Amino acid sequence: MQFRLAENKDIDQLIQMRWNFTLEDNQSKTYTEDDLKTFKLECRSFLETATKSENWFIWVAEKEGEIVSHIYIQLIHKVPRPGRITKPFAYMTNVFTIEKYRNRGIGSQLITTINKWVKSKSYEFIIVWPSEDSVDYYKKNGYIHCKEPMEFFPS
Repeated sequence: MQFRLAENKDIDQLIQMRWNFTLEDNQSKTYTEDDLKTFKLECRSFLETATKSENWFIWVAEKEGEIVSHIYIQLIHKVPRPGRITKPFAYMTNVFTIEKYRNRGIGSQLITTINKWVKSKSYEFIIVWPSEDSVDYYKKNGYIHCKEPMEFFPS
């Protein structure tokens, strides 16, 4: 198993994984071929920009050329403060492992790789909003469950 940052060559697999994740996560919704076409265009544009960006890092676990797990990290830059060096923090999102590779420790190895990377870069912390089902997964990987953030939804 290889743990690495995604490259342009991975975009097609990442698009398909995001589509599959959405279908798995929202089984009550039906999507059309037009939905898929529109999604592929939007996702490709996002991924092409993200893989070149210094603010998005897409970590993958790859086995024999197949991406089996991925985690997206976006750096959030903070407003500088007098008297200290301001480092960004990492926002973790879109954590997904293909079903047949789940419960084998691959996701945990990927998170461990990311945790070490964040530490080596001296980022302040990692934040993730877990689903109810994934809280224990994050806890076993050293994450602390904090209070929910506040939200505002403009209408």
